[in-house]
Amino acid sequence: MTQENALDGLIRQRIRGLRLARGWSLDALAARCYLSPSTLSRIETGHRRIALDQLVPLARALGTTLDQLVESAEDEDVVIRPEPEHTRGVTTWLLSRERALHGVSVAKMRITPQRVVDELAVHPGREWFTVLSGTARLRLGERTIEVGAGEAAEFSTMVPHAIGAADGPVEILTLFDHDGERAHLHDPEAT
Repeated sequence: MTQENALDGLIRQRIRGLRLARGWSLDALAARCYLSPSTLSRIETGHRRIALDQLVPLARALGTTLDQLVESAEDEDVVIRPEPEHTRGVTTWLLSRERALHGVSVAKMRITPQRVVDELAVHPGREWFTVLSGTARLRLGERTIEVGAGEAAEFSTMVPHAIGAADGPVEILTLFDHDGERAHLHDPEAT
């Protein structure tokens, strides 16, 4: 089976699967996307070629996007093998692809007490992190908050902030929006 045929079959499976997951008959979906039930049946079973002008209304009716409907199922877009990046007492593993999860980046960070934070960062957006091990010291403006293993913190990044280690190394799992990713993961001078 060629790669094109495999993707074609996957698209047909997705259409049928999404229809059935919604509990819709062929007639119900056909009415929502302005196709005849027989045309839809032939598309699902592979007896009719799928045209782009049919995929757009099908995706819309099924509550998905055209991109998601025709997305490849290859393994290389599933497994992420992060490479550690080391800077000033922080090791970071980026656990998501750029622009993944609707603009949210996921990273694991190991912060040592050697990390010295002189200036607090400020940027638009929100950040969230959970402590995997150790105790994090979160500086938010004039406040200092200790966040222990199993606890999480979420805050506006318009408040001057920095995350450090309290007593020993701390490992956190963090979510950054686009502005947070740029400020914390791509700027070597960011804190």
